[in-house]
Amino acid sequence: MGNLFGTDGVRGIANKELTVELAYRLGQAGAYVLTKENKHKPTILIGRDTRLSGEMLTAAMLAGICSVGADTVSVGVVPTPAVSYLTREYGADAGVVISASHNPVEYNGIKFFNKDGYKLSDALEEEIEELLANNNKDIELPVGTDIGRVIYRTECIYDYIRYAKRQINTKLEGLKVVIDCANGASYVSAPEALRQLGAEVIIIHNEPDGTNINKKCGSTHMKDLQQYVQQVEANIGIAFDGDADRCLAVDEKGNLVDGDQIMAICGLYMKEQGRLKKDTVVATVMSNLGFFIMGKEQGLNIEQTKVGDRYVLEKMLEEGYNLGGEQSGHIIFLDENTTGDGLLTALHLLEVIKMTGKSLSELTSVMEVLPQVLVNAKIKNEKKDLYETDEVIVKAIKDVEAKFSGHGRVLIRPSGTEPLVRVMIEGKNQQELLIEATGLAKLMEDRLN
Repeated sequence: MGNLFGTDGVRGIANKELTVELAYRLGQAGAYVLTKENKHKPTILIGRDTRLSGEMLTAAMLAGICSVGADTVSVGVVPTPAVSYLTREYGADAGVVISASHNPVEYNGIKFFNKDGYKLSDALEEEIEELLANNNKDIELPVGTDIGRVIYRTECIYDYIRYAKRQINTKLEGLKVVIDCANGASYVSAPEALRQLGAEVIIIHNEPDGTNINKKCGSTHMKDLQQYVQQVEANIGIAFDGDADRCLAVDEKGNLVDGDQIMAICGLYMKEQGRLKKDTVVATVMSNLGFFIMGKEQGLNIEQTKVGDRYVLEKMLEEGYNLGGEQSGHIIFLDENTTGDGLLTALHLLEVIKMTGKSLSELTSVMEVLPQVLVNAKIKNEKKDLYETDEVIVKAIKDVEAKFSGHGRVLIRPSGTEPLVRVMIEGKNQQELLIEATGLAKLMEDRLN
């Protein structure tokens, strides 16, 4: 049962790897571990994204949670950061999100938040896994009036919208914004928040039917948004992923704006306003070299962590920083929410555009994005770490590192949520990067599969 939790909760193909039985037992074990010290009847808040399997897995989780004596507040389809916020706002003992984020529809996932809205520590995840390994036999199940009950509160999304709107200091009149909701969890909150703030909003991929989440849309497929922004002559395009904890953008010319560029823009603005703690942004080793060069030029300190928003958050909490994130657009404004929040990210980016009077392309010019190629090698989960010990692969990686030494870099890392090893190479010649990265990825697939 070990390693059930990846870098972002439990994830797998719904009804095959992530089964109803597993969801039920996770509900039991998670509720038990997170509320066992309580002197009161605990309450756990649960939300989901739009994918078809979400209803099935939510029902199983609700049953598991209630079976150990905890009440649940089911808030329906909401962004992941909304669950984090609402758990704190309503004084719940824990929060649960049923979502596989940016993954295709056949996947789903289960993610827990503690009462303060933070993802669980490794120690708590291990405690849950130990219970599951013993088939939850150590959990004493209540009977009669001690069983939990379910309360449905789908109107809670509007509390989150009101909260998000309060985090910027301007209205957005005069801005034409195209939003790509990825047929996912942002389909109510993002358009509503921007409209209420006065922006002219045009929406695409906003008709979730349970099967079309992330399907050729959202932050993983930006072409539609790029074309639409230019077609309607918008100021900016905003793309969310399926659970809306990520946000990427498109400038008025149709150019992609990634998480590094968004952090550069928001970080420099916060620094000018005296609101960036220790003049520091926390990024990961996957951030573009151009981001670090910009930091040196602009007096912006950039701390690096391993890949994964949990490591970014750990560094922020340890050192007292309030802005950090990933190139993928998973950005944490820690003064406002305890996890990546796509809507807050969009609002802060729009705030900078509005307050400076500059176009997004002008704002992004502060940073040169160096060519970067990412190629995925499809490797079974149980073999993902073997690239570190296979002599042929190790030598090939060293040869490529030597080739780009001094004017680029090579980064190899297993995915925390998918059966992939990611090969990233950065340098000056895009075609050369692609050839080398593809070669390494193919070698890994051939050797490890």
